[in-house]
Amino acid sequence: MSATIVKREDEIEIARNGTSSLGFWIYLMTDCLLFGSLFATYAVLQNSTYSGASGRDLFDMPFVLTETLILLTSSFICGLLILAARNNKKKLVIAGLVVTFVLGAAFLAMELYEFSHLVADGHSWQSSAFLSAFFTLVGTHGIHIAVGLLWICVMVWQVRQFGLTRGVSRRLVLFSLFWHFLDVIWIFIFTFVYLLGGL
Repeated sequence: MSATIVKREDEIEIARNGTSSLGFWIYLMTDCLLFGSLFATYAVLQNSTYSGASGRDLFDMPFVLTETLILLTSSFICGLLILAARNNKKKLVIAGLVVTFVLGAAFLAMELYEFSHLVADGHSWQSSAFLSAFFTLVGTHGIHIAVGLLWICVMVWQVRQFGLTRGVSRRLVLFSLFWHFLDVIWIFIFTFVYLLGGL
């Protein structure tokens, strides 16, 4: 009787995990559509500078390259913590989450610094259609990074509180996919907005 109950509970857990994973993938696809529309809007408006500054005049490429390297490093660390979770190394997982958080926070701080610097120099989102599209696209990515940082805090608490259970490990994998997704989006932003826009 008890074996039947345990088997039934396992089946319910598997079904619940499958449903939440499907929901996550649906969310990720809608995020792809969101960023796709923002990239398309930027592509249309990138030359609409209203006789003002363009990306060539505004973008500090060494600064943006540093941002990019920080985010790529955080994504690498995020991959390592998933390997640590599979080997049931709780302390390494927590350390990896903390390092990912610090790097993500540094990236977000640099992004906010860039925005405040542009606004202080008179290049706000209201200055031109180009800048409106730029602030919207890059700012949306920044909001996602902030959400990811909150998610890291929750995951650190869960790993400390419950250990590397099946449910916690699954949520770590989903977080990792989300963080890598943001990394890919940033590579597109770096290439099409900063690199091509700065040429």
